[in-house]
Amino acid sequence: MTPVRKAVLPVAGMGTRIQPAAKTTPKNLLNVYDRPILAHVVAEGRAAGIEHFVFITGRGQGAIEDYFDRAFELEYSLESKGRMAILEDVKSDQLGPGQMSFVRQMEPLGLGHAVWCARDIIGDEPFAVMLPDMLMAAEPGALAQAIAAHDAVGGNVVVVEPAPPGEAHKYGIVALGKAVGRGGRLSTMTGMVEKPPPGTEPSNLFISGRYILQPGIFDALSAHTPGAGGEIQLTDAMLQRLEVEPFHALEYDGVTYDCGDKLGLLRANVAYALKDPECGADCRAALKALLAR
Repeated sequence: MTPVRKAVLPVAGMGTRIQPAAKTTPKNLLNVYDRPILAHVVAEGRAAGIEHFVFITGRGQGAIEDYFDRAFELEYSLESKGRMAILEDVKSDQLGPGQMSFVRQMEPLGLGHAVWCARDIIGDEPFAVMLPDMLMAAEPGALAQAIAAHDAVGGNVVVVEPAPPGEAHKYGIVALGKAVGRGGRLSTMTGMVEKPPPGTEPSNLFISGRYILQPGIFDALSAHTPGAGGEIQLTDAMLQRLEVEPFHALEYDGVTYDCGDKLGLLRANVAYALKDPECGADCRAALKALLAR
């Protein structure tokens, strides 16, 4: 089975829900605790074995490319001052030569269009899609869990999780067939429904922020057929491919933080601060002091 080596990260969004925080800083470079959201997502990908990251960018997002590049002046300054621990932390997020590509999405035409923009770099092999708004705290990481499922069953793997009670109608919901592994958390998929009317949901599991897709998805996306909101939807292309190749839904074991939302970003900051092995206890004490006021 061809291994999953490449990941597509659509980062061209404007961050409408968290403005004005993202007015001058790309939304995915906003911090969660000690580093940008995007750095956490890339670290998850690297831990899962991803060798090449394809960033789908828009105008004014050159800072994303700079972040994963070397910063010679900063490195020299830290080294000359003997701040070696900070230097190593800065260098840990760097990607090596040939490990990243940047593709410009000329117009905001939807997630499906963003993924389609990566077609020439992905080529004829399975690949991951990582939505950088979604921090998925898990051990092993959500993408590693998805790749392990792909290695077991092949085809396409969509990471899903339970919708909040009574809110399934707000999400893209999957219809499931039989369970095939991972203690009943990996099942065949028979369909997908976008925001089904209350009471008609085929399950309570919604499509989350990680996918393993086969290259045939580009055939479906190449028609550039607009869907909901007049955008080219990835789920529409997945539904087409569902007729000709297998899809599986993986209910991953972890917690998701939607960092495209102000409250979700706050939750992520608190959660990542509390789990930091060096400063977590101090962060907990600081939060308790604030709440006691």
